Amino acid sequence: NQETFDKNILSAAHKSLPLNTYLLVTNLENGRKTIVRVNDRGPYIPGRELDLSEAAAKLIGSYSRGVVSVQYEVLESA
Repeated sequence: NQETFDKNILSAAHKSLPLNTYLLVTNLENGRKTIVRVNDRGPYIPGRELDLSEAAAKLIGSYSRGVVSVQYEVLESA
């Protein structure tokens, strides 16, 4: 969407959801949740649906782990 990437905001990349869609993301390993806005496309690695910003990953406790299982729910679609 031409937005400059900022690792410090709560954002995510998704291949097909409309940009500016808000998601509730839950880390299935620890139950921690955050709300993010889809502002980018990707990830382009087979088997992955969502890529979180550093800030979002830290909030749900996945930053130091890298890849974790999450569940996401669309809260508001653009």
